[in-house]
Parts: sequence; C-alpha cells; structure tokens
Amino acid sequence: MEKFKVTFYPDNKAIEAQKGKTILSVAISAGVYINSSCGGDGVCGRCKVILKKGQVLTQPSGRISPEERKQGIYLACLSTVQSDLEVEIPASSRLDFEKLSAQDIDLRLKGLYSEAEEIEPAKSILDEDIFAHSPLATKLYLEIPKPDLKDKISDLERLYRQIRRIQDIPIMQMGLSNIRRLGELLRSSDFKVTVTLGKRNGTTEIVLVEPQDTSLKNFGLCFDIGTTTISGELVDLNTKKIQGTKATYNKQASFGSDIITRIIYAQEQDGLEKLHHAVIDGMNQMIQEFIQEHKIDLNDVNCVLCAGNTTMIHILLRVDPTYIRREPYVPTANFLPTIRAAEAGIKINPRGLLSCVPGVSSYVGGDTTAGVLSCGLYKEEELSILIDIGTNGEIALGNKDFLIACAASAGPAFEGSGVSCGMRASRGAIQRVDIKPKSLEVTYNTIGEMKPRGICGSGYIDIIAQMLSAGIIDKSGKIKIGDSKRIRNSASGRELVIAFKDETEGACDIVITEADIENLKRAKAAIYSATAILVRH
Repeated sequence: MEKFKVTFYPDNKAIEAQKGKTILSVAISAGVYINSSCGGDGVCGRCKVILKKGQVLTQPSGRISPEERKQGIYLACLSTVQSDLEVEIPASSRLDFEKLSAQDIDLRLKGLYSEAEEIEPAKSILDEDIFAHSPLATKLYLEIPKPDLKDKISDLERLYRQIRRIQDIPIMQMGLSNIRRLGELLRSSDFKVTVTLGKRNGTTEIVLVEPQDTSLKNFGLCFDIGTTTISGELVDLNTKKIQGTKATYNKQASFGSDIITRIIYAQEQDGLEKLHHAVIDGMNQMIQEFIQEHKIDLNDVNCVLCAGNTTMIHILLRVDPTYIRREPYVPTANFLPTIRAAEAGIKINPRGLLSCVPGVSSYVGGDTTAGVLSCGLYKEEELSILIDIGTNGEIALGNKDFLIACAASAGPAFEGSGVSCGMRASRGAIQRVDIKPKSLEVTYNTIGEMKPRGICGSGYIDIIAQMLSAGIIDKSGKIKIGDSKRIRNSASGRELVIAFKDETEGACDIVITEADIENLKRAKAAIYSATAILVRH
C-alpha cells in the first residue's frame, strides 16, 4: 500500500499514512485531536481543516460552503490522503485537552456565582455519617512469633493466624507468586512484615507482603469517568484525607461526543482498543502527576475505585459494549469483579486492585449509583430526586423505601456539541451572559477571563434565559426582535451575536442561532420528559 507524509500545523507533527486513510484517522494516530462530535460520519461539520499543500479525495458535504471550498477547507472525516499533505487545523476545529487545574475550577466558580453568594468548599475528609471507613486496601504491621519445635505450623498458616489475631477474617487467600517468596522474606525481615489486604469478591486477599513497617504508606485513587471529563482524587487510606484532586478531558471525544457514537466506533477494527487507551492514558497521566506532586512511591498506591456510566466502564475494562445499544439493550455486566489494576492497564502497585462501582442497567451506570449513595438519597424520609445532567442524562427518584431510575439521551448540546459556537467548559468559554432588555447590550464572562472562543453549557443556559427575559425570543425559541445590529438572518434562521469578531480570539463572530436554541431545547426537554415520566410512573 502506497504511503505518504502528512504534516499537521500548528502542532508541527508529521506522520506516515497509507493512501486512502481519512485525515481524521491520521490525525488521531499522530496524537492530534480534531473536533468530531459525530465520530467521523460527516454530519456534524466540526472537523474542518485547511489543506495547505497536497491532494485529497473528498466526499461532497453540505457542511462546507462553496466559499470555504475555494479557501481549501475540507472535512477531515470525509477527505482521504492521496499525496504528501500539509494540513492546518484552525482553532475552531481543535479539541482542547488541557487539564482542568484547581485554578480553572476556581475561575469557573467565580464566574458562575456572584460575590454575595457563598460556595460550600469541597470536603477534604470522607463523610463518616454516610459510610464507615472501609477501603479496598488496608495495611497491617505484624510481628509474627517465630517457629520452633513446639510451634511448627507453616509460614502461610502462621501469617494467617497472626492476621486473625488482629482482624476477624474468615476467608483469606494469597497468590502463588507471594507464597513462593514468603519463607525467605519472613526470615530476612526477622518475621516483622507489613501485609496489604485487599477486598476481592467476598474474599480477603493478601495482596503484598513487605519487610518491616510500611503501614503508614497506603494510598488509593478514585476516578469519575465521564463521557466528556475524567476527574480523580488521591486519598490517604489511613487518615481518610484527600491529598489532591485533578480533572482532564476524556480523549475519547476524538471518536465521537456521545456514547452511542463511541459504541459504534468500538465495533471497528481496533476501535475498542483505541477507545480503551484514550481513557487509560489520561488516567495514567493523572496518576503520574499525583505521585510526583505528593512525593509518593507508586508501589504505595494499592487500589483504584472507578465510577462511570455503563459504556465508559465497559470501555475502561476493554469489554465489548456493542449490545448496550441493540435491543433489548443488555450490557455484558453490571456487577464487575474486583481485578488487578494492571489487567486494565492502570499503572499503580503491580498487584494493586481495581474495583468499579456497580451499575443498574445499560444506561444507568455506576456514576448514578455513586451519586445516590454520596448524597444520601437512599436514606431520606421524604421523596427526593437526583438529576445528573450530561450527554447521557440520568434521573433517580425515591427515598429509604424504594429507588427507581431512568436515563434520557440528552445529547451533547450542553457540552458544546451540535450548536454553532459551542465548546466545552475550558479557558475562553463564555459561561455567563447578561443582556439589557431595551438596548440589547450584551456583557459576558469567560473562563480564565480570556478573549472568548465559544460558548459552554452554562453560557447557553444563561443566554436563553436572558433572551427570554429581554423579550428577544418567544416561548417557542423564535427570535422576534429585528431592529438591532446584533440580530440578523443566517442559514440556520435568525441569530443573535453575543461577541463580534473583533472581540474574539478566533476573529469570528460568536452567535446563537434559532437552530442552536432548538437543539438546546431538545436536550432540556429530554431531561424534563424523563423526569416527568418517572414521577408519573
């Protein structure tokens, strides 16, 4: 197969690509991330690139105007390599995977709340009122009586006996690799050792035996694997204190912005493997940063707990998610066994454990379970409802007597996809807007207080509320005021200019169109409908 060199700018990354490969797939292989909400189906029109040099074969698309075609603009997912290429990826088509720092989160909060409003700080210690402290991995320091002619039980039984003198553990097991080195290890350490005990599928496993006392060094990680964002925390399992918090974007977005698109991609050759590595690489990068910043030995990180929707957990563990989207919509598993973290490619202590919060069904996953447990919905006297607004919206209703849940395919509109100037909540995103009713003067706040690059979900919610309040739109979402420089006609209906091009980073007007409002209405309606149906049911 003939191969060509493809160079991407402004990254200055070059890669060899087979003839006939799409620019989008070549970019992914090169580690260059292009926005492609539809996963390469050619329908979202967000993967526009500028061909600076070379020849491509492209399919016609209504997403590219004749003027854009004259400028050498193509859709990366519909254009295949036919020669050596030089491709420029404009800012509007780039997926921004910069990490969300504590400063970024603080900037978002400052923009979303007025000075008069107080923000409750995150708790740095686990809430004992909800759960007793019972981590997946614990450490015990043991001073074991040495064997003699009167006490000749085996080394393994001796170890079990000493553990049971401290904790009531009826069933224990130990791996062969640990048993092989046990005899020498006990004697070289004068029978003074630290054991790491892991809870594994109803059994307590002696995960690790170390010489001397290392019991004060026991850390764990928890991750929330969202369709758009991955967040993680490092926890001292002895003191229960949260050592650090991080968040980053889920690089699976390169393969589609919603779970259905990703399930379809997983069916392609090596598709599941690529999706798996996209999430694992992000998690491992966060783990590496945690241990460097807190000066922790990786071998002292003994467990990982993950929550996420059913599809995300399947992909994390490299389990085929195909049948989640096919009638009768059955996942491979809701309750997954505790495994070695290394089996999933997570880089902690080689014998460390990985457990996933159980899901409920194909579209109500462990993230909902975790939400119900952490907010205490399951022990409330009064009826309460929990709504998780995301690409896959999940709603749980109930109290201490019963719980019932459902899901709604809200779509990624509130994540910035399917709307003309949408973006995720990263630096430069317009997140708060105020519109004066008579003059229609618009003021806005961006994350990081930078020049605007687009509008994130909270910004869109603000804009629509302000437009309705100012009388710009009616209750159907149609723009009805026409005597303003900010309101004009477009191919997607009338639109309101939020920021003119001389104010923006990309030198393009940032607008909200009637088509955008319709998409956002549908996302809101999906969540509302699911909630209303659940309540009636």
